[in-house]
Amino acid sequence: MAPADILLQYWAYDSFRPLQEEIITSILQNKDTMALLPTGAGKSVCYQVPALARDGFTLVISPLIALMQDQVARLKQHDIMAACIHAGMNYHEVKVCIENMLYGPYKLLYVSPERLQTELFKEYLPSFNLNLIAVDEAHCISQWGQDFRPDYLKIAELRNIFPDVPFLALTASATDQVQKDIANSLQLKNPAIFRQSVERSNLFYEVKYSENKAKDVRDNLPGIGSNIIYCRSRKQTEMLARQLQQNGITATSYHAGMLKDKREAAQIAWMQNEVRTIAATTAFGMGIDKADVRMVLHYDSPEHLEAYYQEAGRAGRDGKPSKALLLYNAADINRLRESVAIQFPAEAYLRQVYQSVNEYLQIPISAQPDRYFSFDLADFCKRFELEISPASYALRLLAQEGLWTISEAVFHPASIQFITDRHTLDQVAATYPDLGYVTTGLLRLYGTIFHYPTTVRISALAYQLKLDKVLLEQILQTLHKMEVLEYNKPSEGPQLYFHHFRVDSRHLIIDMQRIAILRKQHEARTDAMIYFLQNDRICRERILKNYFGEDKKEDCGHCDVCAANKIKTASDTKKLYNELPGIIKSSGTIALERLVKGFPASMRGEVITVLRKLADEGIVIIENNTVSSI
Repeated sequence: MAPADILLQYWAYDSFRPLQEEIITSILQNKDTMALLPTGAGKSVCYQVPALARDGFTLVISPLIALMQDQVARLKQHDIMAACIHAGMNYHEVKVCIENMLYGPYKLLYVSPERLQTELFKEYLPSFNLNLIAVDEAHCISQWGQDFRPDYLKIAELRNIFPDVPFLALTASATDQVQKDIANSLQLKNPAIFRQSVERSNLFYEVKYSENKAKDVRDNLPGIGSNIIYCRSRKQTEMLARQLQQNGITATSYHAGMLKDKREAAQIAWMQNEVRTIAATTAFGMGIDKADVRMVLHYDSPEHLEAYYQEAGRAGRDGKPSKALLLYNAADINRLRESVAIQFPAEAYLRQVYQSVNEYLQIPISAQPDRYFSFDLADFCKRFELEISPASYALRLLAQEGLWTISEAVFHPASIQFITDRHTLDQVAATYPDLGYVTTGLLRLYGTIFHYPTTVRISALAYQLKLDKVLLEQILQTLHKMEVLEYNKPSEGPQLYFHHFRVDSRHLIIDMQRIAILRKQHEARTDAMIYFLQNDRICRERILKNYFGEDKKEDCGHCDVCAANKIKTASDTKKLYNELPGIIKSSGTIALERLVKGFPASMRGEVITVLRKLADEGIVIIENNTVSSI
């Protein structure tokens, strides 16, 4: 079946979006392909259509579990058989899934890069009948990118097993250096590269300095369509949604710390327009196809323009006029500037963290690698007197060095929030004293627990309440089922997987040259973001295009800077129209070139335009390159 027929049959579209058809044609010609398509450009169709056009199935490698699950659910809605394998699945679930791929009518298998290396997956891998290997978020393979993932480097091993299967590398944006790194690391053979412009003519970009962000959010939300408000913290999404509700605006919140069913309910309510506004952390929106988002509002500045462009691009996918509004203040600027030192600590600090991890986990020198350890970040930082933020980044940098893999649960511990009133709590305590003992303890220890999800360390809480940890978790689960509180426990226990033979921290080999380059690149991205925030002279789309390597010299006409310049130009035009006749009259006949050069270079084009208008109206005469009054 032809690609266009597949698109029509399964998605009911009669035409492809820009570059989709060219990318699909390249794949079906068995060429390795690299696609750089912005948010909302339809990257997934580029591998889903080829998957259906050939025998066998497509292997899609993606680092985002939520996105994989969402894609599988959507494909099933279109009667396309698909499955995914990720870290949250047990051995039996993975085995059943793999056997379904081998013997069932499945067309796509989504898998996280870590799962490629498991013995079970490797055992079945040579039996797969693959027609394409698609690598999503391919910039993660580049050690010079901001999201480097060491497990991505092992993807190229698939070349040895499937030498004739084409590769497709997908990402929203990548510098020339990162593109070369992707091609080399995946061993792409003369890849066809397709790149779409970052231009979004229907999107109005605005950046606004704000000392009262909550008020500016309320004042700027449009009265039609749907809105996304991006916040940096989970707590802020909850607070902002509540404030909007109190002001009569239908709103909900969304973040990874919410229970799955509540998170899904929030997304469905927003997708079905039961609420118009959703306050969310930045992970929200990936893979979600909602066309009528009229505004994406950033409550906090993103860390870099790559993130800003991707998130802002979730507005106006239907091509209708939409807005991307970014609020910032001095705190945002300071946070961006301080992020360089926090995210890239000194070598001595990295060695200190490495030594502390080994002491915390009680790993002796020369201990065997390839072991899982439970790891409580808050407890670790408290025991070794480390600040959580720089310690977290140090752990990630050392993970990029291949020393260990850390589950995301390490950075997102359990949270609890009461969802009932104090009268009900008193009734629970009177009826169930053991439950009341825990609720009273929570109220005493956490002052914010009534207002928003509050991070708790279960082991520390058990110690403080003098309860067995298992018993405490059972009580919290019971209170959750009784709808007294919401207990959000990470889907997997926080773990650190040790990859190497432990060495003395003084002899640990750390590639500080690589880290120094990453630090310099992060600093450049941060400076670019700060410039974008503080800029009031240069067209915003020109800045974005130049940042992503496009040659853009013309102003876009659909950003706040262009709008301000247009107002200024109109004012200058009126002033020139009133003043030029007097200047010409007092000078008599004057050379056109001399008259024009008497004005600043930025105004000379407008001077000529006004002179022509005055001549057309019979106020001045232009002949033989001179100007005179009538």
